[in-house]
Amino acid sequence: MAITLTESAAKQIQGQLAKRGKGLALRVAVKKVGCSGMAYSYDYADEVGLQDQVFQAFNATVVVDAMSLPFIDGSRLDFVTEGLKQTFKFDNPNVDSMCGCGESFNMKAEAEKI
Repeated sequence: MAITLTESAAKQIQGQLAKRGKGLALRVAVKKVGCSGMAYSYDYADEVGLQDQVFQAFNATVVVDAMSLPFIDGSRLDFVTEGLKQTFKFDNPNVDSMCGCGESFNMKAEAEKI
C-alpha cells in the first residue's frame, strides 16, 4: 500500500511544521461525515503509532492510520491553489463520486469492503 506526495504538497508540509515549531509529519485520515459519506482529515503528527504507516517524499512525511489506509491506498497528495483557496487535494483512485461542495466523497464498492 502506498501514497505519493507531490513536491508542492511536501513543501507545504515542511512549511507548516516549521511554522508550528514541532511535529514529525502531516497525519491524514478518512472519516465518515458529510453529504457523501467520507471526508479527509488532516492534523499534525507528533509521534508515529504502532499501527501507522509512514510515507516520505521530497523530505516530507505523511502518517496514515491502519483504518484509513485502505481508503486512500494508491492516492497522490498534492497542494493546489484554486482561485483564492489553497488546499491539500487527493487524487484517489478509490473514490466513486464527490459531493457538490467537494468536501466529502463516496468510495467504490471494493474499497468499502476492506
